Amino acid sequence: MGIGLVIMAEVPAYAADSESAVQDSTVINLHSVEVTANRAASNTPVAFTNLDAKQIGRENDGRDIPFILQSTPSVVATGDAGGGIGYSGLRVRGTDASRINITANGIPINDSESHNVYWVNMPDLASSLRDIQIQRGAGTSTNGAGAFGASVNMITDAPSYDPGATVSLGYGSYNSNRQTLKVSSGLLRDHWSVDARLSHLGSDGYIDRAFSRLWSYMGQVAYTGGATSLRLLAFGGKERTYMAWDYPSLEEIEQYGRRYNPSGKYIADDGSVAFYPDQCDNFVQHHLQLLFGQTLGDKWHLNAAAHYTKGDGYYEQYKTNRTLAEYGLQPFYNAEGEKIKKSDLVRLKFNDNDFGGMMVNANYRHGDVSAVLGSAANWHRGNHFGQVQWVRNYVGPINPLQEYYRNTGRKFDFNVFTRADWTFAAGWNAYADLQYRHIKYSIRGISDNFDYATDAPAVLDVLRNYDFFNPKAGVSYTNDNHRAFASWSVAHKEPVRDNFTDADPAHYPEAERLFDYEAGYTFRNDLLTASAGLYYMDYKNQLVVTGQLSDTGNPLSVNVPHSYRAGVELQWELRPAKWFDWSLNATLSRNRIKNFVEYIYEDEWTNPITIDCGDTPIAFSPDVLINNSFNFHAGDFDASLVTRFVSAQYMNNARTPEARLDAYCVSDVALAYTFRNIPSVKELRAGVTVYNVFDAKYYNNGYAGAGYYVDGGEKVIYRYAGFASQTPINVLASLTLKF
Repeated sequence: MGIGLVIMAEVPAYAADSESAVQDSTVINLHSVEVTANRAASNTPVAFTNLDAKQIGRENDGRDIPFILQSTPSVVATGDAGGGIGYSGLRVRGTDASRINITANGIPINDSESHNVYWVNMPDLASSLRDIQIQRGAGTSTNGAGAFGASVNMITDAPSYDPGATVSLGYGSYNSNRQTLKVSSGLLRDHWSVDARLSHLGSDGYIDRAFSRLWSYMGQVAYTGGATSLRLLAFGGKERTYMAWDYPSLEEIEQYGRRYNPSGKYIADDGSVAFYPDQCDNFVQHHLQLLFGQTLGDKWHLNAAAHYTKGDGYYEQYKTNRTLAEYGLQPFYNAEGEKIKKSDLVRLKFNDNDFGGMMVNANYRHGDVSAVLGSAANWHRGNHFGQVQWVRNYVGPINPLQEYYRNTGRKFDFNVFTRADWTFAAGWNAYADLQYRHIKYSIRGISDNFDYATDAPAVLDVLRNYDFFNPKAGVSYTNDNHRAFASWSVAHKEPVRDNFTDADPAHYPEAERLFDYEAGYTFRNDLLTASAGLYYMDYKNQLVVTGQLSDTGNPLSVNVPHSYRAGVELQWELRPAKWFDWSLNATLSRNRIKNFVEYIYEDEWTNPITIDCGDTPIAFSPDVLINNSFNFHAGDFDASLVTRFVSAQYMNNARTPEARLDAYCVSDVALAYTFRNIPSVKELRAGVTVYNVFDAKYYNNGYAGAGYYVDGGEKVIYRYAGFASQTPINVLASLTLKF
């Protein structure tokens, strides 16, 4: 149930589950094989937060993982449907999801091409997690997408030694519902165990028609034998989600209401407004992981893993007034003899992805020195193709599913790193982390973008090789009451798929580079934990949207020479009594692009004008984030009041009023009681959370754009924006039974 928690950043290095808090590059225990070389420990000089299984469970009522993390420092969660189930997003220190490295058991989760994580493909994954570590900044060396602002490392459930079952049920506003069944065999023949989970989640969504129908599973077979552990696990999901990412304008919201959803809108034959019922995303994703651990004497431990991910699906869209040539179709003549070059149509856009690889880490610990040497190699193949399913009033031959583009992306990603910690004096630790990363990426085939200059679909022939060296160094001091650290890190990130497919071949972007400077101090005793952290993230060639368009009219991400994020992260946890604790964290930051120039076009992508905006805020980067939590505990009763404040932010990089998201403050009240003396039931926990208890009307996401037209010889600029309305006061109840 959503009992609110505010977890400290440097604080959890002490306050989290001691087992997960003190481990870094070693396996946590032989009964649970994890590739944890990318984990930070109390003496690692990075800013991080740990959430253990108990904390995750209290927040887990079926909402997506970004909403479970949203009360941790510097985190903002967003959701298209408005209520936390369906398409959701995560930002850390203002960095978007494509710049946040996500792993499960050390294995990359980010899509190899877009670098995004689509949580909707892994619904209820939180029910199978043992802990989560969020590292802010460049963090430690990790596998997969470059950590260009943060990394989130998830560890799945350890094998269970005791047989049992757990049933979790939930229901709330907008028909939000959840049914989860977990079963464990316990230890079989002293070595084996089997665990499984099945889940179904659904919601009608706060936004009109923004329903989600989600199914997921996890299963694992584990073997433990002396110094050897082996674990085979599979998890995945199937989703059908109605689109809600075509956010309405404020004028549309005023006219039609906050729940208005323009996705799928068209004019029916009788002249009435209609909405296409199958404007949906449909996707299936399966993850398979084989994890191996071997202790070699009292100094060495070996971790190895092999993995494979299969993703396959499509989204279906009704598109109005589309140029037929874009879809490989010929114009036709209607009954009145008029030549029709544009018409409404329904298109399907497919992704068929294969991703696999292997990794190995050798961990050494002796005396004052611990070290890890690790390497990973991953391969990706992504087939992208589109089909036309139907064309309105079309006269002429059309294939049942007219294919209009097909291209394939291939990626090879290799890295090797070494990391060492040396305790050179009492409490003092020196840290160094060196990583080399090589990427080979190609895209070949026919693009979904139409090139009007050649009157044909654009041809993709992209081949890029990247070689990155990412050094990190720092020092830390730790004793019973104090922790202090300082570090310097370098991170690189290659462009994503859209940076190539939407760009002109003559203007492909360069890789980005980050110099990350971090420092922090934490004080802790039985009554109080308090900390302050400073960061300065200096970007070279960061890719941002400037308003520039390609020759095919697509928005371009452009390398800007200089930009930065600087801030202070403050945290506080007061425990004056066993029945009460007070947690608070705040991020005060300044996020700027230096000398930003905005481009604005006439007729979509012709005759651009430029506006020199000077130093401007980076889009979607609020200057102030505050999380406050009052938590009460009386026996088996828990209650919390959680408040989140997000200051104003802009949806473009030009700081225009039309693109402003106003500040918002949202509070949740959670109540839960655990019953323990029930025959045949180990534990029954019942809870209810009232989200947005003060009924705030707010938006937390959207988009913005601009254009101009000429009137009487004068260029008149117009601007537009769409806003993601979030759910007003709503309720979600849950019931969990453990047998």
